[in-house]
Amino acid sequence: MAACAEEGCDRPAAVRLHVPWAANREVCTAHGRALVQQEGVVAEPLEGASENWQ
Repeated sequence: MAACAEEGCDRPAAVRLHVPWAANREVCTAHGRALVQQEGVVAEPLEGASENWQ
């Protein structure tokens, strides 16, 4: 399992964020919850990452 794409975060990635104005990235649930609040950002759970939902 890949690590979160956010700098300084070592948690496992659990969601793929589709960001219209930037590249898509895979992040942990904590960063996913925060970043998906921005208009237009869509979160897609990663296959096989259900154990990383915290």
